[in-house]
Order: sequence, then C-alpha cells, then structure tokens
Amino acid sequence: MTKSVTDSPDGGRFFEARDVSVNYDRVSALRGVSMELQEGEVAALIGANGAGKTTMLRAITGLARRSGEIRLAGERIDGLRPAQIVARGVAMVPEGRRVYPYMDVRDNLLMGAYLRRDRAGIRADLEGCFERFPRLRERLRQQAGTLSGGEQQMVAIGRALMARPRLLLLDEPSLGLAPLLVREIARTIVSLNREGLSVILVEQNSRMALRVSQRGYVLETGEMRLSGASADLLNNDEVKRLYLGG
Repeated sequence: MTKSVTDSPDGGRFFEARDVSVNYDRVSALRGVSMELQEGEVAALIGANGAGKTTMLRAITGLARRSGEIRLAGERIDGLRPAQIVARGVAMVPEGRRVYPYMDVRDNLLMGAYLRRDRAGIRADLEGCFERFPRLRERLRQQAGTLSGGEQQMVAIGRALMARPRLLLLDEPSLGLAPLLVREIARTIVSLNREGLSVILVEQNSRMALRVSQRGYVLETGEMRLSGASADLLNNDEVKRLYLGG
C-alpha cells in the first residue's frame, strides 16, 4: 500500500493510473500501482533497479500488457494500441536513447512527427528543436550513431517533442552522462515544464529528479511505497537513507 508523505497537491487530475499490474510470464513486475498528475506538472518516479519504473512507463504507452485503468485528460487509454496512445498526446524518451544510428539528426527528429500531416507545423517544431538544442543544428546531417551520449539524448528528447505531446515520459535521461550534461538535461526538463508540458520522469539520480519535479513517487519491488510533494520526499528520512545517500 502506498504511504503518502503529504496530501496530494490540490488540483485536477490530467493523468491517472489506477491499480496497474504487469506480469512478465510468471513474474509480477507491477502490483496495483496507482499514480496521478496534474496538467503542467512534473512527477518523479524513483526507486532501485528492478523496482518497476520502466515497466510503468511501458504500461502507460501500451508496450506492456497490463491490467488496471489509465486515463489521460479523462479518457481511458489503457485499451488503445501504442500508436493510438501517441496520437492522444503521449510521447516517450526511452532509456538508452535508442536513436536511429545510421540516420542523420534531421531524419531522427522527423521520425517523431510520423503521425503528423501539418507540414508547416513540423517545420516550425523542427526549428524549435534547433533553438532548444543549438548543437543539433551544427550536426544536422551527421549520423546520430556518431554523436556523443549527451547529443544523442538531445536527439531523443527532440524526437519526442516533434510529436507535440501533452504528456512526456522520460526514462533515465541522465544515464551515463557527465555531471555538466546532467545539469543541462535538468534545465531542459524545467524549461519544458515552464512551457506547460506535463512530464513523468524516471531517474536513478533521485535527488535531481525530486528537485525538478513537483510530485514524487517511490516504487519498491513493483509496489508503490511512498508518494507526496517532491520537496517533502527530499526531506523524508527513509528516502534520504535509501535513495539520496544520507
């Protein structure tokens, strides 16, 4: 059962997951997980390796078979196929970035807009990606597989943004990056949130995740252990001991 550190922040529920469970063969990966998100809010999902964080994102996007209810802006999306969920406004940046290594930066970004038909809007959003990540403009025709890890993460985030999501799912965006680039990724998340984008952030860097978010959830072996305002979780003794290094 989830133990709430504080009352949930006031406001409506833009995203809701209720009693979500996922099994891989005979292994239970998630058991009755519930979480919610207001529109324009960042929620951090933290926990140890194997806690079920990535599985939760896969459940939201339809990439994992699950039970329970998942709603976006009041509409149930748990019965939809992954492409239909993307069309409803959910985009995911996967762990490990997973760029198309032999395609150039421009084509990688355009892959994020594959469901769109508004050419003028696509061109405008592509320019917006280059304004947000100027280094990508410099590497426009470079194969994505030859980029640095930080640059590939920029491509992966830009590709997701090209779908014009209402809800962005980020799976370990700081993984394997130098501290300077981790700070840059954190600034990007804050900037996107200030622009009104709702975000669910999965992160091993729990301190960073809680600092850039308003709401936090702690998963432990497939079950929700704690939830509450991120500021309160940062000061929670159990969270400090298990996830913040002191």
